[in-house]
Amino acid sequence: MSDEISPVDTKNGSSTGRTFLCVVDESEEMGAALRFACRRAINSNGRVALLYVMQPAEFQHWMAIGERMREEAREEAEELLQVVASVVEKRTGYVPKTYIREGKVREVVVDLINEEKDISLLILGAATGTDGPGPLVTYLVEKMTGQLRIPVTIVPGNLTDEQVDAIS
Repeated sequence: MSDEISPVDTKNGSSTGRTFLCVVDESEEMGAALRFACRRAINSNGRVALLYVMQPAEFQHWMAIGERMREEAREEAEELLQVVASVVEKRTGYVPKTYIREGKVREVVVDLINEEKDISLLILGAATGTDGPGPLVTYLVEKMTGQLRIPVTIVPGNLTDEQVDAIS
């Protein structure tokens, strides 16, 4: 499911070119990142794009079983994206661009940013536990600094709605 609508200025219908990419998962910190992305889009007349990355099916002994597992994972991804997209629509007034891709999340994120030239900012939520900010945040900060063509905003996952609103 890839909605290929270009960013639109809801006031006059013209393209803004600013798209804020938010990676969708079931983590607690995703909520803060999503709120920040929506607020940033509203305040700068941009749009939100949502990316859900499915892990490749590991069961490859029988092709039919592997394919069924992939179909089920895609259905779950579509359901989650629909819920998150409805939140974005309520907050911003428009349906976000959505992507479902399969692979390793860090590689998929970098590939999508390189493919979609209208993506202007990657917004990630940082985990607040003792295990660090999360594998994607760690990878992008440690390995990809200076190699991405766009900035990355890391939103602490423990911020309240009011705190996110104040900084966005």
